[in-house]
Amino acid sequence: MDDASEIPDHPYTAFGLRAEARMLEPGLHVVATPIGNLGDISFRALETLAAADVVVAEDTRVTKTLLAHYGVSTPLIAYHEHNAQVIRPHLLARLAAGAKLALVSDAGTPLVSDPGFKLVQEALTQGVHVSAVPGPSAVLAALVVAGLPTDRFFFEGFLPHKSIARRARLTTLAQVPGTLVFFESPRRLAETVSDCAAVLGPRPAAIARELTKMYESVKRGSLDQLAQTLHEEEQLRGEIVLLIAPPQEGAAKIAEADLDAQIDATLAVHSPRDTADIISAATGYARRKVYARVLQRQTLRNDD
Repeated sequence: MDDASEIPDHPYTAFGLRAEARMLEPGLHVVATPIGNLGDISFRALETLAAADVVVAEDTRVTKTLLAHYGVSTPLIAYHEHNAQVIRPHLLARLAAGAKLALVSDAGTPLVSDPGFKLVQEALTQGVHVSAVPGPSAVLAALVVAGLPTDRFFFEGFLPHKSIARRARLTTLAQVPGTLVFFESPRRLAETVSDCAAVLGPRPAAIARELTKMYESVKRGSLDQLAQTLHEEEQLRGEIVLLIAPPQEGAAKIAEADLDAQIDATLAVHSPRDTADIISAATGYARRKVYARVLQRQTLRNDD
């Protein structure tokens, strides 16, 4: 193209070929991006990113690398949990004026453990057109390689950082009839898996790390086996997804000693009545029996 007038208005590069994106409908376009391997982006995602007026990114440094790789020059705006309240009204005003915005997260599908939900919610409230450009997802990628049931699953995101609160939350999830999926930090992974083993027992589980990247790995085994391995080996690095199989149908109730441990953990963050509800639902013990035990444990805590 020698004539400057022939340069595409919305160019991008794929497979070494220069292309021009088609016109984009005004509104908010929620675009999934690669979770590691840049080759996992779709043509539609590239076209959307190239044709948008602005790319709204959780981390502009990460997204800048992606756009540069595909020759996309669309301007970037940072939108994350620390500036969302300030930036969101500005973005909504642009959308109301007919702008075409592409929303991306650090990696994968936006709105999964990122601040995009409120922007989408308020855009819809104001009558803005919102569309999805589907693609990579760490949750789904981990599910398909874990070797655990995929017909039902529950995505929890990150568990609480402190062990007591973490065990209490795990207790509420104990009877969810599907595979549990968590994100976790490498530095907390060993303690989290140990807490999972203590609360959920020796369920089958998997630890998926650095999915689609050069050092991708998946560790599989029971929770107690994985906990022991993690404490014996060097700390894992990278992005981690932890998956735990659902409870077996008709599984026996937990031992009373374990019941007391779950009550103590849950009491640390919930009222006695809520604790009784949570433990009863999670373990199958009658609420009346659990509540009586809760009161006994609370008395012992107070005496200490």
